[in-house]
Amino acid sequence: MNEAQSRREFLAGVGKGTLLATIGPALASELGISTAHAVEAPATLDFGALEPLVRLMQETPPSNLQPALAAKLKEGVPLKKLVAAGVLANARTFGGEDYIGFHTLMALGPCLEMAGAMPEREQALPVFKVLYRNTSRIQENGGRESEVLRPVDAAPGQSAPEDLRASVRSRDTAGAERVFASLMRQDAEAGFNALLECVQDHPEVHRTVLPYRAWDLLDLVGREHATTMLRMSLRYCLEAESRRRPEWDENGKMLARLLDEHKLLGRDPGTRSMEDAAVEKLCMDIFKGTPDDAAAAVATALAEGFDPREIGEAISLAANQLVLRDHGRPPEWESPGKPAGSVHGDSVGVHASDSVHAWRNLSSASRGRNVTACLILGAWQVARDRGGVSATMLAREPLPSPYHLRRVTRNDQAALLSELDGMIRQNLQSHAAAVVHHWGALGLPERPVLGMLLRYAVSEDGALHAEKYFQTAWDEFRRTRPAFRWRHLTALARVTASEYGRPAPGQDEARALLGV
Repeated sequence: MNEAQSRREFLAGVGKGTLLATIGPALASELGISTAHAVEAPATLDFGALEPLVRLMQETPPSNLQPALAAKLKEGVPLKKLVAAGVLANARTFGGEDYIGFHTLMALGPCLEMAGAMPEREQALPVFKVLYRNTSRIQENGGRESEVLRPVDAAPGQSAPEDLRASVRSRDTAGAERVFASLMRQDAEAGFNALLECVQDHPEVHRTVLPYRAWDLLDLVGREHATTMLRMSLRYCLEAESRRRPEWDENGKMLARLLDEHKLLGRDPGTRSMEDAAVEKLCMDIFKGTPDDAAAAVATALAEGFDPREIGEAISLAANQLVLRDHGRPPEWESPGKPAGSVHGDSVGVHASDSVHAWRNLSSASRGRNVTACLILGAWQVARDRGGVSATMLAREPLPSPYHLRRVTRNDQAALLSELDGMIRQNLQSHAAAVVHHWGALGLPERPVLGMLLRYAVSEDGALHAEKYFQTAWDEFRRTRPAFRWRHLTALARVTASEYGRPAPGQDEARALLGV
């Protein structure tokens, strides 16, 4: 069974195991769950056996959190359980409506992946880093008194996907929540796919990435919390409706036209392989084209029967071009932690790469029209994101330049790693990119480079994006063909050099507590 099938089957069974505390008494009654506590809806969501840890994440002052986490580790509580509690504390507190809050939620899955790639003694460092950020923001927001997600009852009778979209468009939060609970009760996979159609109404990075990260965390927090996790994405969409503009309708019209024009509805995904040259051409057509041209190129490739995974590879490489060609933050946009010339944090390339990573994963997890719609919109979004800096982006060659490549002359691993370390510590983005490009061209193993970039992704603040982009680059490296895969680690090296010099809050304390 492949990963996409496994996750689809997982989602299909979610609605059968939803807990009373998550779904509310009306839905519980319909599911045949009867307890003495089901007479009235509780004032707050309850997470059962995880509830004490969830409360620890919400109620502990930041100054006391890391000692408390270290004590839990000594008691034998696994990192996965600590992260799961942090996820549920985040969901209950913010509900997808706080900027720092939802960025932290998006980092919780990646930080656990990063922990698994680190030496055993250091594995808690990325987890402590993000949990510290999580609790600090929860406390800044008022702790448990400010919880956004509360128990919700399902709408009576049967709900349809179009009911959800209509409720979101009309900004009916209570109605949308009830409809969504009803859809999840009927068929969790259908509920997930209905939510994706709301997400597709306006492709932008946070609206795109949040449902993927919430979906990806289901394996960690458990199927009984699926409705709670996906409600964050629903509420983000609802909040965004207050800023709706007429042009938001254009991508929907484009998508409907392409799905009809290329007869993509109701057909199975293709299985044709693409040659390297075809992937490169599609990548550049997406990168250089208008949003509508980029979307049409992907729709054509889907209609010609090419494998969606390989089409996704080309879209990802197009987003990677934005990282490699970005001139960096202009002086008028600089802010604390993000100086002029930097490309970390919310840069156009990092945002585009994270968006495509999400669209690809949402495509593989979804069914029906969403399999193709997610890829078409992914290409549209890359070209749209490039549009704001179109002239300079298209005119500039991607890093590393021939000048920087000529300056990398060593060929042994130890010397190159030392050079990469020095380039990162001096914030020399282009030089760091050249070293990693040269490393890949020599055919050297990726693990030593990855280990160094991982170390800095943990130690540096990263302006809320270090963990998320690290996982994006690493995942895309692993599923990209050898001819192009090193572009992703080259881009990651550039971003790492950009973010160096701003240590993550709490990491010194974490190292002292863990003895590393």
